[in-house]
Amino acid sequence: MYVRWVFLRAIFHRGWWLVTSLYLVTEVGLTPLELIFLGTAQGMVVVIFEVPAGVVADTFSRKWSIVIAHAVMGLGMITTGLFTDFRALVITQMIWGLSWTFSSGADVAWLTDEMDQPEHTASALTFAARAQLAGAATGLILFGLFASMTQLSTAIVIAGLCMWITGALVIATFSEVRFSPAKAAPFSSTLMTLRRGIAAIKRDRIILVVLLVTVAINGANEIFERLYPKRLVELGLPEKPDPILWLALLGLVTLVLGAIALSVLQTHINNTKTPIRIYIFGCVVGTLGLMLFALAPSFVFAMLGVLMVHGIAWTIVGLIGTILVNSRVNSEIRATMQSFLAQAENLGEITLGLSLGLVAQHSGIAISMLGASALVAVSALLLLKLVKDPF
Repeated sequence: MYVRWVFLRAIFHRGWWLVTSLYLVTEVGLTPLELIFLGTAQGMVVVIFEVPAGVVADTFSRKWSIVIAHAVMGLGMITTGLFTDFRALVITQMIWGLSWTFSSGADVAWLTDEMDQPEHTASALTFAARAQLAGAATGLILFGLFASMTQLSTAIVIAGLCMWITGALVIATFSEVRFSPAKAAPFSSTLMTLRRGIAAIKRDRIILVVLLVTVAINGANEIFERLYPKRLVELGLPEKPDPILWLALLGLVTLVLGAIALSVLQTHINNTKTPIRIYIFGCVVGTLGLMLFALAPSFVFAMLGVLMVHGIAWTIVGLIGTILVNSRVNSEIRATMQSFLAQAENLGEITLGLSLGLVAQHSGIAISMLGASALVAVSALLLLKLVKDPF
């Protein structure tokens, strides 16, 4: 049930972003700084609402938090395809960002509690991540072909409508039998859950380091995700066949690499120190991939950099961060802690991502990518200290 939902959501989310990333560059014509500002505005909303939304999921319901996420997400996705005005697009991205605050953390917490098998949770999350890659590949094919035959804006709107339908399936198929809503008054329960989450960060060194690394990596991720299609166009991305098909093909190859990485990872993930070592490996690959992308003399070499960053590095670091945090907290604050993790992601996007966006605007995308590479390298060094004494 959970895996099927992850698969479906990935189809429409990845298909939507494939089309949207090209739509913002070719049809709307946004500058590098404008592209980064969309992510900054989205991140600001998430910073405000992420932790409260996670606390609500821990206090009231994980299932209905996911349902709300789908309703808001579909709205943000649909309206993105209806506007070309920059100010309107900022609002649509803020709506889209708000939606993720309700699902991030709630989904992992729902699975962990309903499964009620802690020893198998990491493997289940890894299997779900593989399903997400399969869904993303499906979305790239379906929406890449659909957009090439119709219009980019049409494909964007259809993806949003499908996300609404997926939310309806959550209502119909997700049960919630192992979760008990808070018995205390809503405000006091929410405040107590928040305090427990903060206390867990203070006493657990691994959680603290993961949060710091997440800030740095997502600062690098923000500049990369927003600007790599524009960089590929600048380097001579062919116009025949349609550029959307080139991006779709690139996305498919990255997903194949990600699936291979997850297959290898799943057999070793339950060892105590292995996740941290894998985390470091992902950071090293990301550092090298970003450097290659920044210094690439042509779109072919730049695409190799994308494969390293998207296909291997981001696939690994995102999953490992989630697993490490999830494994070190109890059910009472599980969604809240995942929300803290998402909060760290958005802080990185707002602060470091916007800073690198300013660099890209004034010094070029290549220089900003080198800055992103440095951030990921620093993350690897922080994690390296945990290998010697992770506790």
